Amino acid sequence: MDRIAALKPTAVNAILAEVRALQTQGKQIVSLMRGEPDFRTPAHISDACTKALEKGRTGYPDNRGEKGFREAVAVKLHRDNALTYDPGREILATSGATFGIYAALAALLEEGDEVLLQDPVYDAYQSPVLLLGGVVRKVKSEIVNGRFAISAEALEAAWTPRVKVLILNTPWNPVGSVLTTDELKAVAEFCERRNVWLIGDEIYEAITYGGAKHQSAPAVVPSLKDRYIHVNSLSKTYAMPGWRVGYCAGPAAMIDRMFMVLAQSSRGPATFIQDAAAEALSGSQACVDEMRTEYTARRAKVLAALDGIPGVAALAPEGGFFAMADIRARGQASNDVRRRLLQEQGLVVVHGAAYGEAGEGTLRVSFASGGEVLERGLEALRRGLA
Repeated sequence: MDRIAALKPTAVNAILAEVRALQTQGKQIVSLMRGEPDFRTPAHISDACTKALEKGRTGYPDNRGEKGFREAVAVKLHRDNALTYDPGREILATSGATFGIYAALAALLEEGDEVLLQDPVYDAYQSPVLLLGGVVRKVKSEIVNGRFAISAEALEAAWTPRVKVLILNTPWNPVGSVLTTDELKAVAEFCERRNVWLIGDEIYEAITYGGAKHQSAPAVVPSLKDRYIHVNSLSKTYAMPGWRVGYCAGPAAMIDRMFMVLAQSSRGPATFIQDAAAEALSGSQACVDEMRTEYTARRAKVLAALDGIPGVAALAPEGGFFAMADIRARGQASNDVRRRLLQEQGLVVVHGAAYGEAGEGTLRVSFASGGEVLERGLEALRRGLA
């Protein structure tokens, strides 16, 4: 098997190629596609990086992660997630959540092992599974009461004896659901019953709305902790996507295996970046509250823009900064609608089918950017759909 040939560009990168082609023709484009916060990294975090550079913190990092950063992660996990991990043995610094997921999969998978993914879900999860010789199996979700949900029955229907891992993303990109206590219990019971490892991608944890509250699965079911790998980054919560810094936490033996993967590849984030990341986690969290407040206002604008358009229903996100426009009533392929919006309105969104068959009939609308970009984009969206 040619594993490289099996890899595909992410939906965002594939759409960007179309966008660039139109831009070369002189077409004006507005994008409600990307998952990149438009906020500047808060000043106290950037200042911590500058101070670290001034102190000469530019040598090779501890490949497990700088001691101060791992200790800050441990405090954060206890404070925000009700999870207790030993910073010396159970935490690993990574170059973003993307590498954390890769390292976790590399530590777990043997040739032919199967990995369960939510359907629809962030499409970049598939490539590391394929690259490592694994097989992707989808867990089909349904839209119930205005939100995407996965049932215990769907988990069982997707399971085979070759299933080794379930990757769980909550808050859930692209659909915006935040798994409830009962949903997390069902996932945990499934993993324990079927001897499946759970990799929890929690990068949108701080961006939730209304009564929705993010919870880590082992905080809900403590017995799950022995088969759980927590993956997170600072990209979304602290507007630090370009810093490429994240962390994983899990059982010491599994972190040791992940460390061996990291030590032969990325070697971890730069020392001065880890110093800044430690400040982000341990310093004032007012910046997180301010960004959440702004995202809440943007979310309201998106929902208002979609309201009243015939054949369109907005699925109000409980977390993250994407809203799904449900266009199933129109009976049109989501990619066809996405292309028409691009060609006729100069608007970039992502079709739900890019994230899995269960996403067909929806469009993902990002409000990671605000201001004029969001205003222009929503005008084009209403105009195009109406």
